[in-house]
Amino acid sequence: MTKVTQATTVLASDPEGSSFEIYRHGGTTREIRLTVHLVLAARRWRSLLDEQLRLIGQSSARMEALAAIINSPSLSAQVDIAKRLRIEGPTMTRMLDTLEKDGLVERLPDPSDRRSKLLRLTHQGEAALKDIFEIADTLRTRLLEGLPADKVDELDGFLELLIGRLDAGLPSQAG
Repeated sequence: MTKVTQATTVLASDPEGSSFEIYRHGGTTREIRLTVHLVLAARRWRSLLDEQLRLIGQSSARMEALAAIINSPSLSAQVDIAKRLRIEGPTMTRMLDTLEKDGLVERLPDPSDRRSKLLRLTHQGEAALKDIFEIADTLRTRLLEGLPADKVDELDGFLELLIGRLDAGLPSQAG
């Protein structure tokens, strides 16, 4: 288990030194701890999920793509799914090539734009996503077991706020 040293806890705005100097000397700030914990939690969750999904020939990246397609309004364009997943177009194209080859996704011509492809899951894709969700649901239940619903809602709201700020671009520094 990774633990961030809390030998020195100060605010990031502390004039005594930069967060680098604080961290370099074994200290931390609440802001550093928060961002480190966000990264570690996301990495560990994805690692555990991938470990289990690998047993059925799937991955969290495939789960995200399949879920975004099935959850999008009617047929969605490939570019819209990539934006929703916050990934680059070429990354989405490679993922879709694999999913299509495996018979999980169909690319259909867009009647309003010849350059665009609309995406839909095949029956096999829906079955695969159902199997994926069974695994993810089990892990999610174990992860959140015993946590009060209001705390889960509070954390979810906080993370939604952070994602919104990141998606909007960070505010410029007050100078």
